[in-house]
Amino acid sequence: MLWARAVAAWLLIIAAESVHGLLRQLYLTPAIGELRARQLGVLTGVLIIALITWLLIGWIRPTVARTLLGIGALWVALTAFFELGLGRLLGYTWGRIFADYDPRAGGWMAIGLLVMFFCPGSRRSSGAF
Repeated sequence: MLWARAVAAWLLIIAAESVHGLLRQLYLTPAIGELRARQLGVLTGVLIIALITWLLIGWIRPTVARTLLGIGALWVALTAFFELGLGRLLGYTWGRIFADYDPRAGGWMAIGLLVMFFCPGSRRSSGAF
């Protein structure tokens, strides 16, 4: 049940992030450009992930700290597969997709995934157990 709840929470995260990405493309990208909009999107996306995690980690009910890392790893893997699949579905090249994860190319997605990995555990210190 715990893992089903973790996947349900991820589905909510990815739905919120998808709406976030759509709004970014429609409103922010024309105003500040593609790269800056994607970078800002990572920062605001991290806040969305943190908020949803903060709201739902008690509902998921992890019982040990190691489980929190497992939830983070699951979310990162699911997100990476989703992003790669969606990118290819939208016709992006592998180079364009991986540029989002390469800080040398201005991509900050790796930072976002790193935060996502640790986000479930961040609640532990504030009383998740």
